[in-house]
Amino acid sequence: MASTTTKLSVNSRGAAGSRAARRMRRAGRVLGVIYGGGQDAVGFDADARELRHALARSGAVMDLSVDGAKATPVVLKEAQRDPVRGETIHVDLLRVRLDEAINAVVPVELLGIDDTPGVKEGGVLEQITREVNVEALPTAIPESIEYEVGEMQIGDTILLSAITAPEGVTLTDDIEETVIATLSPPKLQAEVDEEIESETEVVGEGEGESADDESEDSSEEE
Repeated sequence: MASTTTKLSVNSRGAAGSRAARRMRRAGRVLGVIYGGGQDAVGFDADARELRHALARSGAVMDLSVDGAKATPVVLKEAQRDPVRGETIHVDLLRVRLDEAINAVVPVELLGIDDTPGVKEGGVLEQITREVNVEALPTAIPESIEYEVGEMQIGDTILLSAITAPEGVTLTDDIEETVIATLSPPKLQAEVDEEIESETEVVGEGEGESADDESEDSSEEE
């Protein structure tokens, strides 16, 4: 939970084309936009290493200073990453008030998966929902919500209603309709062999029909 804020200083920038953006990224800068709070949107560039450290330490809130001006609290709304290297190439930051609740998306982490009876018996645990929507004060938004799957058996389903949100955090998704995880029975080898056999029969029938059609066509030509 972000009980403290992290400071980050950035430089404002005007509209720049793709060539200028690539040049700045090669120089170790990350482009971004800050908006909200009843003020105009402002484009900026930040040192990639400083931004990475700020995001890692702050959890939710950062004190952002543009061109050395008075800092304002912001939260990360979206981060775009390079599809190959995974590096952050653009961020959207939202101005917030620390005394007003905001909506955010928080990851869900399942703990103790390998120790559940169902998984030990060969069952397959699938996490259906990996992020949930929450409402909380900016400083109360957790970095993640953890859930201990415990004694989950084959055939069990975990709904969002089973998860207790941290103090000061409200889950805004439908807790009775949102499926977090399921534990399915293992797929037996006999079932796999049966599927392969069925597919082979279908292919064989198709080839036989093609051969019969060709035979009929030859007879008609004669």
